[in-house]
Amino acid sequence: MAQIAPIDTDITLAQLDQDPFPIYRRLRAEAPVVQLKAAGRTLLTKAADTKFVKDNPGLFSSDDPNTPMKRAFWSHTLMRKDGAEHMRERMAMAPAFSAKAITNDWMPQYQRIAEEYVGRLPRGEVVDLFAILSGAYASRGLAILLGMEEASDEDMMEWSQALIEGAGNFGWQDAPFERADRANEAIHALLDSLQDRHRAAPNSSAFSVMLNADDPIPEKQIYANIKIAIGGGINEPRDAMNTILYGLLTNPDQLEQVKQNEDWDKAFEEGVRWVAPISASSRLATEDVEIRGCLIPKGDTVMTIQASANRDEELYENGEQFQVYRDKNPHQSFGNGPHFCQGTHVARRAVGKVMLPVLFDRFPNMEISNTDDVIWRGFGFRGPIQIPVLLN
Repeated sequence: MAQIAPIDTDITLAQLDQDPFPIYRRLRAEAPVVQLKAAGRTLLTKAADTKFVKDNPGLFSSDDPNTPMKRAFWSHTLMRKDGAEHMRERMAMAPAFSAKAITNDWMPQYQRIAEEYVGRLPRGEVVDLFAILSGAYASRGLAILLGMEEASDEDMMEWSQALIEGAGNFGWQDAPFERADRANEAIHALLDSLQDRHRAAPNSSAFSVMLNADDPIPEKQIYANIKIAIGGGINEPRDAMNTILYGLLTNPDQLEQVKQNEDWDKAFEEGVRWVAPISASSRLATEDVEIRGCLIPKGDTVMTIQASANRDEELYENGEQFQVYRDKNPHQSFGNGPHFCQGTHVARRAVGKVMLPVLFDRFPNMEISNTDDVIWRGFGFRGPIQIPVLLN
């Protein structure tokens, strides 16, 4: 007879925000299915289990009513929908993320932005790339792709962080929701002001594509889609880029090999495996399910921990280490199943094909003078929030 998963009352959200990996390593070994009191969810830390949940949307619904996302985004977003309803909203934006649009419309823009933003960095100085480059680069490219170029880099970064913190506000505190409210107000005001421009001159941007569709989704959901893209479309490439830079600069032998072979794509995949930018996702059990002898009762919320699955000893040798040249790398950082990340191909190319080569071409001898100055944070979303690099 399956037993309810053990309850952990010791692990805090603050500990997971600080450094979750030793905790995940212990859980994989001792309690791979565990109820975490601090999060009010059952954590799954093994790769087979996280994949099973994502691959079975009939058993595990994205429509988790206990998540703070609806409150943070002012709407029931496609991230929390299943089946035909989810697919209709996802497909509404799909033309903006097609291979043709990425190749012809967006990557030339990302190339131009990368060269411009890297070109204005000072030589021979220590610069925090989180603050000055990675977030700004991701913001500018995304603003163009979404059709909201009028938003400044600072606007985009603030809105993204506000929405992410609101969506991850599992403690339901007031301040993160208030910050998210301000972001929602500003985004809605901007989108209201841009409708006429996009209707008058339709283009490949996500906002234009959705507004001008033959059978458009409701305006509220168009706005919600844009906000989802802002929330995930800045932090993922930003955090991936900073993580990859840290991995390469602290492993100079691997960096040399990557430079020689131009294996920036391999470096990208290893970076997002090593520290998953989107580290955790929630799903609602639609019926009683048994995982590893533990009963997940209908109505329970499970949390798939991609950050842990990506280091699972059953799949990876030395999974805790950054190793570009792995035999296989079946990471789950972009999810799997119906909710596979729509911006995957943009992030891969914007960071791996465009930014990393441009940055190392201009500063081939970059270094992190003191790794203690690099600050990592995040439970649901993770990456360096400070990464000072000497630009040589």
